[in-house]
Amino acid sequence: MNTSLTTEQIQSYQKNGFLIIDDFLNAEELEQWRTAVTQAIADRNGLKMPGKDININEEDGINADAAYFNQVFDQLLNLWQTNDQVKNMMLDERIGKMAAELAGVDGIRIWHDQALIKRPWANPTSWHLDTPFWSFSDRRALSIWVALDDATYENGCLFFIPGSCHETTFENPGIGKNMGEIFGIYPQFKGTSAVAAPMKAGSCSFHNGLTIHGAHANMTPGFRRAMTCAYMPDGNVFNGEPNILPDFYLNTLKIGDLLDNDGQNPLIYSKP
Repeated sequence: MNTSLTTEQIQSYQKNGFLIIDDFLNAEELEQWRTAVTQAIADRNGLKMPGKDININEEDGINADAAYFNQVFDQLLNLWQTNDQVKNMMLDERIGKMAAELAGVDGIRIWHDQALIKRPWANPTSWHLDTPFWSFSDRRALSIWVALDDATYENGCLFFIPGSCHETTFENPGIGKNMGEIFGIYPQFKGTSAVAAPMKAGSCSFHNGLTIHGAHANMTPGFRRAMTCAYMPDGNVFNGEPNILPDFYLNTLKIGDLLDNDGQNPLIYSKP
């Protein structure tokens, strides 16, 4: 696993809000990740996430236009909580250290993992932000996106608006039919050239949760699979947004409470 970051890579990430790392996984590790994620998805039997009685492709409040959204990608969350192999992958301290170094923080927690699968002929993923969906508000939050299949221009690779994370706020249109709706909120980026991120299987990207990003439609008869994980800098507090938190945990929280439950958001790296 290619987990060493150079000073130049960290500076590039902090300037642009994203970083692409080729050959993050070697061939053997890629096969292990594919096998683990495939088994974890099968074990779920359609359940979208633990602690919530929602199946994939069911309306869950994330977007009012569910009929369109459900044809964007299949989304299965917190596989680490229900599959030991995925847990070992997601709780890898080496990846946590990478996330902490890029974010410039001393400690990093998993917010949630998620498998994102664009089925054949899937809709595009409109420009959006990630952090506004989450139950904490931190400009340093970020995600890793690991390509389990080649991500190409034809099957739905990611695109980023470089530097956007420095000016966006926590206002977000969500993921819907209008590809450019976000530019009604952030018109200063309407004329900015996007950067495409085609990746070979086994490569990855990191991006800030306030970087404007999206993805092409899948214009092929094949699948585009990715395994991702969102990271929360340690020390964050509950902002009142339920997001993926299970009801039994939500019922114990009030706004301002520290999000330090290791069973829900494990601390995977802490700077010595």
